[in-house]
Amino acid sequence: MSYVLSCCSTADLSKEHFESRGIHYVCFHYALDGVEYPDDLGQSIPFDEFYKRMAAGADTRTSQVSISEYVEHFSRFLEQGEDIIHVCLSSGISGTINSAQNAALIARERYPERKIFIIDSLGASSGYGLLMDGAADRRDEGLSVEECARWIEENRLKLHHWFFSTDLSFYVKGGRISKTAAIFGGLLEICPLLNMDNLGRLIPRYKIRTKKKVISECVKKMEEHARGGHDYNGKCYISMSDCLPMARAVADLVEQKFPKLDGRVEINSVGTTIGSHTGPGTVALFFWGDERVD
Repeated sequence: MSYVLSCCSTADLSKEHFESRGIHYVCFHYALDGVEYPDDLGQSIPFDEFYKRMAAGADTRTSQVSISEYVEHFSRFLEQGEDIIHVCLSSGISGTINSAQNAALIARERYPERKIFIIDSLGASSGYGLLMDGAADRRDEGLSVEECARWIEENRLKLHHWFFSTDLSFYVKGGRISKTAAIFGGLLEICPLLNMDNLGRLIPRYKIRTKKKVISECVKKMEEHARGGHDYNGKCYISMSDCLPMARAVADLVEQKFPKLDGRVEINSVGTTIGSHTGPGTVALFFWGDERVD
């Protein structure tokens, strides 16, 4: 039996990437100065325009996928006789998995002969996307729907996420740090380095001074945790919010230190849902490594 791999738009890969790998997605929503849009991978509003408007002071709000939207999304495939694996944005930063699970209950009643797996990615942005890409590899190798779902659950904590930001103003707006801390952080050129823990939560780990040092430290974390160390031969993704030169600097350093990478480092944009909370100036690095334990 064939089956569908599905995720949320917050996996932050390009529309072309999703289509080339046969991965389906359902869109979150965001509002920019009160006007609502689907988080449709930069199609409604290009990413550069979105972040420029944020930097100019535009108000942003986000909303997750509703139960009815999930039911409609799932039904498109179920009525064609296909089973579904749907992987959700981390429960550590969003409650969307609850809506997906409730929608699956409704869909199973309508299509009792079909199988629906709802899985927590414990990931976000292009790290979540890298997990989906790995699942597509397993599907293409011939794993059954049950085997592929099990592979995702067994490997999701081996996907590392390391983030840093050079603009703290949006952390103030979101209530993550105080205005005073942001002022001092700006004066001292502090760039927080965060990662995603084993519960799928974003955790601040280090306060690093200067962009150059935080880029080096971010890549150092890949040296410490990547599968095979400097012999790492998997894929590496980066997502960034309107700061391509910094993302390119991270990618260049990764490609220098890990010569056996599976292709070049792929750079994507942080999408409008996650970007509404991080603002411009965020870079995130994703790779396969040892299991996240805290």
